[in-house]
Order: sequence, then structure tokens, then C-alpha cells
Amino acid sequence: MAHLPFKTVDVFTAVPFMGNPLAVVFDADDLSTAQMQRIANWTNLSETTFVLRATQPGVDYRVRIFTPGAELPFAGHPTIGTAHALLEAGRIAPRDGALVQECAAGRVALAVRHADDGARWLSFDLPPPAITPLDAAHADDLAHMLGTPLAPGAQPCLVDAGPRWVVAQLPDATAVLAAAPDLQRMKANDLRDGHTGVLVFGPHAAGSKARIEVRAFAPAHGIAEDPVCGSGNGAVAAYLRHTGQLDTFGRDYIASQGAALGRAGFLKLSIDAAVIRVGGNAVTCVDGHLAF
Repeated sequence: MAHLPFKTVDVFTAVPFMGNPLAVVFDADDLSTAQMQRIANWTNLSETTFVLRATQPGVDYRVRIFTPGAELPFAGHPTIGTAHALLEAGRIAPRDGALVQECAAGRVALAVRHADDGARWLSFDLPPPAITPLDAAHADDLAHMLGTPLAPGAQPCLVDAGPRWVVAQLPDATAVLAAAPDLQRMKANDLRDGHTGVLVFGPHAAGSKARIEVRAFAPAHGIAEDPVCGSGNGAVAAYLRHTGQLDTFGRDYIASQGAALGRAGFLKLSIDAAVIRVGGNAVTCVDGHLAF
């Protein structure tokens, strides 16, 4: 029986059990794709990552990322969580506050920073996104599928940065939390069109800790709702930049996600013309070995 080091990491939170859990399996070079998928299906988390030896110079580690039903070329909370797990285990160390991850989407740069209170913040650069606006018919279909009107004048878009998210802007955070999507219809549409899922977001009231509330639905990948999604929040930031709303929402803001599922995830977004950076904390909840 093989035993592989294994951690479960809660991502986009500094409080255990309030973020988005991720399973991280170390020393996975000898696992087949079928074995990785079987383990990811068993953990039944939104993502499970497998750490392998890097194949490129200048890279700190390589990772493969699986949902319960499929492999992803890139995803945000697995990127933050895997880096946290490797740093905590002493398997990697930042060089001048930086790390480089290798994954199916290519190289992903990460920054490692410590706040004044000692909390470690990890952030990644979102791969360059491709953005395709949805036409009026698809927008109307999306609103009916979500069970809520979209924000007036806000055209939804497909944002492809590895994961392919449909991003829809709602009038406010209250509408985001009240959304009750038809997940079976969404699953069929996403499987047909090759989408990862659907993101909705809307602004919080002035004075709130977070600027926006976000929810992410990915039933085509076996995830009815992702508690806190890094790539999804990066896609929202790309949408805001594409639609010219940075003066309204800010080039640096906090997003909250997970309230609809009893979580309290927070992410830091930083946006400029060249780079979108997504950051957050992480905390380990389980540390042991995986036997199979």
C-alpha cells in the first residue's frame, strides 16, 4: 500500500473551516491520470491538486488540478492553497518574495507577502484573459436561468483565463445572495458550450468590508456552488476592466464570497492594464498521509 503526504487547506480565509477547502497530494509523479481523477472524486472537494516534479527551468513546482469530474488547466484557489501547503511543508521557498508554478495553462507567477499582523498573503497573476460578450438572446436566457434580472445595461461576457467563466453583473450584493439558479439547465448549457460555469457579482453597500459579493456555480464539473473561487474573482476583475468600470469599483478592492454557503471568504484584487492579481490567506486543517 502506498502512502503519500496529504493536506487539506482552507483557502481565502485565515479562519479554519470558513473558506474553500482544497486537497493537496504531494509526491504524485507515479500516479496515473485515472488514479488522480479517482482520488479527486473521492475527496469530493471542488478541487484536488497533485504536486509533481517541475519539467521547466526556473519553476518551483508543477501541479495538476482536478475537480470531482474533470481536470482543469488552471484554477485560483488550488494555486493559492498548493503554494501554502508546499511553503508550510518546507518544500519550496520564495525567491525575493516570488514563486513560479507550472500547470497545464503554463507558468503562473505568485507573490508571497506578510502583513503587519504576521498573516501570510499569497497572490497569483491571472493568465491573460480572452473576453467574449454574450449576445442579447444569451443574456436573456442567462437571466431566466439565474432567476434574477441582470444589472441594467450590463452585458454578460465569457471570460477565458484557463477556466471559462460566464460573468453576469447583478444590481447589488442582495440580488447575488438571493439568486436561485436552475442548476440542471446550467449544467446542460455549460456542457454544450464548454463553459466551466457561471459567476454572478454585485456591489455591497458603502462602508462594507468588501466592495463586491461573488457567487460561482459549476454544476458541469460536479460543483453546485464553489464556496470561494480565485479564478472566478479574477474573471470578475477582468470583466470590470473590460467594461470600463474600474473607476466605479476600484483598481484595488476586497471581494467576499461564501456567505450563501455559511462561509466567509475574502480576496484582494489588484488590477492594472497589464496584470490582474488575485490574493488571499490560507490555513491547513488536515495534515497526514493518503493511503491507496
